[in-house]
Amino acid sequence: MQHDLLNRSIAATHDALDNRLQTAIGHHPTMANPRAQYPATDTFLASISRHLAAVTDSLVPTVRHRLPNGSDRAHEFSHQCRHLESSLATIKAKLYGSAYAVSTPWADIWAEVRLEFDRTMAMEHDLVTALAENLTDEENDHLVDRLFHAELRAPTRPHPYVPHLGMSGRVARRVCRQVDNFWDTAEGRMIPEPVRVHDRAHQGRLTQYLLADPHMGEDVD
Repeated sequence: MQHDLLNRSIAATHDALDNRLQTAIGHHPTMANPRAQYPATDTFLASISRHLAAVTDSLVPTVRHRLPNGSDRAHEFSHQCRHLESSLATIKAKLYGSAYAVSTPWADIWAEVRLEFDRTMAMEHDLVTALAENLTDEENDHLVDRLFHAELRAPTRPHPYVPHLGMSGRVARRVCRQVDNFWDTAEGRMIPEPVRVHDRAHQGRLTQYLLADPHMGEDVD
């Protein structure tokens, strides 16, 4: 049995991001606490911003070089990411009281975010499924590691208007990350760790016990 770590990792990340989005949508400001939704919303913003940047850095170049029509598919996905990041920027503007977003109801903002989020995650899922079929197990595992480490270094806020692809995109994200890191430190902002899915085929019995995830009887390749 092939252990497709890439597909499982992306699926786990999508589940975590979806849960954080649902939690953020469910928190509403009140008269007594007008910033009641701030922690959950900010956690979602940081998580999704890092993920999109990491995917653009690590997965998109692989799509371009390893899939049929890879260049077109990479540009299409990058374009969709910009749509989602633009809607995320509206959340940030509304959260911090920007004049251009203050009159837009939260319900309208969240509806737009949900629409673009679902579209982006569906496109990402399709790309990952195609990659998993065109990469070796070792290449799949290597890409999972690249995504994880890229997410640790990624910007923590949406930046829809900076370059995304190529060298200019990588440079822009590096600069954005430095700026975001400054403000994260100044604001004492807590950034959640990226999701990390381990290859269960290489876990020893002690690790399985500690993770409460026994699979000693599973067949492995």
